[in-house]
Amino acid sequence: MKKTASKPIGIFDSGLGGLTVLQEIRKLLPGEDLIYFGDSGRAPYGTKSTETVRKCTESDIKLLLSKDVKAIVAACNTAAACSGREFLESFGVPVVDVIRAGSEEAARVSKTGRIGVIGTPATIKSGIYERSIKALRSDCVFTGRACPLFVPLVEEGWWDNEITAAVCHKYLSGIGDIDTLVLGCTHYPYLEKVIARELGEGVTLVNSAKAVAAQLKNLLEDSGISGKKRGGKAAYYTSDSAEKFAGLAEMFLGKLDGPVLRVDPEDFMGKQ
Repeated sequence: MKKTASKPIGIFDSGLGGLTVLQEIRKLLPGEDLIYFGDSGRAPYGTKSTETVRKCTESDIKLLLSKDVKAIVAACNTAAACSGREFLESFGVPVVDVIRAGSEEAARVSKTGRIGVIGTPATIKSGIYERSIKALRSDCVFTGRACPLFVPLVEEGWWDNEITAAVCHKYLSGIGDIDTLVLGCTHYPYLEKVIARELGEGVTLVNSAKAVAAQLKNLLEDSGISGKKRGGKAAYYTSDSAEKFAGLAEMFLGKLDGPVLRVDPEDFMGKQ
C-alpha cells in the first residue's frame, strides 16, 4: 500500500465550484498531493441531458486516472446525480461524492425537518437529494429549487453584485418555510453571502465541502492509503482558458500552490 499512498487524489467539477471542496481537503489533509480538473469549457453541466453529463463525467474521470490518482472526489453534484454511485465506482478507484455528504449534514442540522435544496436543473430533476435526505429523516418536508443561472454567474466571477442579488431573489423569494438549505452545487458557496442575505438568519446553509473532506480522510485511513503528513502539492487543469481559470481561482483561494494547464478532456474518452 505504500506505493499507492504516495499517489495523488483527483478532484473534478464542471468548473470552479469544486475548488471549495479542494480547499477543505487541503485544510484536513495538508500532506496529500492533489490534482484538480475544472471542466469550464463544457460548463454548465446542469442544463445538459443525463446522457451528456455521464459522458462528460466519464472523460473527467479518465483524465484523472491518466494522472495515476489513488482516489477521486466527484465534486460536482450534477455529475454525481446523473451518473449514480455504481457508475462512479466502476473505474477501479475509491470515489467520494458531494451528494451523500450534503444529505447527511442537512439531516443532522435541521431542527424541523423542513429542508430545501438548490441545484442545477439536472440535479433537482434527478430527485437524488430528496431520496437521500428522506432516507435519513422520515419527518423531512422537502423543497427543491433549480437555479440554472447561478453557475454561469460564478464562472464569470459575479459573486456579489446587483445582478446576482436580483437573480437570487427571483429564485429564492418563494422557496417557502424551511430551516435548512443545502447548497446542492459546489459553485453555490461562492454566492453564499447573497443567498444568506436573501433567506435571513433563520435558515442554516449547508455546504457539503467539509463533510466531503472528512469522508475522504476516513476512506484513505480505512484503506491504508493515507499519504505523507505535510508538504502536499497541487496541479490544476481546465478545459477553458488557463489564464482565466487561474485569475478567478486566486480570487477565492489566494495564490495557487501549483500550475494551471489547459487540457481537452475528450481526448481521454477512449482510454481505460
